[in-house]
Amino acid sequence: MGRDLGLDGVVDHFTLSSDEADWLRNKTGATRLGFAVQLKFLAWRGRFPRMRLELPPDAVEHVAKQVGVAAAELGFYDFTSRAAKRHRSELRDLTGWHECTGTDLVKLVSQLVDVIWQDERCEEQVRAELLRQMREDLIEPPIAAQVNRVIRSALYQADERAVDEVAARLARAEGCPRRLDALVFTDLIADHAEQSDATAVGGDTAEDDEDDVESVLSDIKAHPGNVSLNSLLDEISKLKQVRAVGVPEKAFEQIALC
Repeated sequence: MGRDLGLDGVVDHFTLSSDEADWLRNKTGATRLGFAVQLKFLAWRGRFPRMRLELPPDAVEHVAKQVGVAAAELGFYDFTSRAAKRHRSELRDLTGWHECTGTDLVKLVSQLVDVIWQDERCEEQVRAELLRQMREDLIEPPIAAQVNRVIRSALYQADERAVDEVAARLARAEGCPRRLDALVFTDLIADHAEQSDATAVGGDTAEDDEDDVESVLSDIKAHPGNVSLNSLLDEISKLKQVRAVGVPEKAFEQIALC
């Protein structure tokens, strides 16, 4: 059996309401107790128990007293039987809980992205949020592999949305996209078209210009090395080059950098 919950936990999670007690009126013995503990476990954990060992002993005792059945009777209730499966189907109809569908998975990913795209996207935090959403929407968790796929998809889409939002903010800053492009040597042909036309023999080519820009970015990313006056001056130069790009102060506002 599982660990005892303690008096507060038992009362909070395993006390039957009057409506729930009415759902038991046509059931007796082990069936009555098994139906009741499945019901209260679902409300407590957001899923049905897979086996008797998951149930806290003091919770079983508490439910048994309420339904008028000896707690030992639960030993005759098979959680994998057809009867137990019928009880779960009946409980879904009564409570509104339902098994996770393909449509639910798509909706859950979308909901997760809306919540997490601005936050630090830690897998365990995303998993906790997913379980919270499933409980809120009365969805029983699917198999572990599907849960992991939902989390990976949400993390990927959240990263994409964060990147798109930052790119949109940068695009609204006059001249910033062009300076960023130049820094990462994406396309300098337009900027140097006139120089290329004027070069007849032995002049610089567009490829040379791109190599020059690449070297600037490489310098900025390079490790500063040992502390010295020269390395300090180099880092100051890098800082000036970065500031010259003109990235707006609010470009990353309310977006966690992972």
